[in-house]
Amino acid sequence: MSELLLLFDLLLTVTLLVLATAAIMSREPRRAVILYIAFGLLLALVWARLRAPDLALAEAAIGAGLSGALMLAAARRATAAKRQHASQPGTKGETS
Repeated sequence: MSELLLLFDLLLTVTLLVLATAAIMSREPRRAVILYIAFGLLLALVWARLRAPDLALAEAAIGAGLSGALMLAAARRATAAKRQHASQPGTKGETS
């Protein structure tokens, strides 16, 4: 049984590394936030695996839930502001 748990822990570690790298490298803010939320949920599972249920609940609620929702709202507003700026006349050729 311990080999199975070791394999699970290894898979969890690799998945966390892949999610972290993908979130950092993502050029789309919405995709980066979604990957960050997935990372936070898996990290909550890691805390539960380490027998720290208080940290697992805090990570799931605050790290993935609240922070993720706030970042999704910010990404949505940033995208809307970018579209509005691009649709204004005279701003097509300018760079910020």
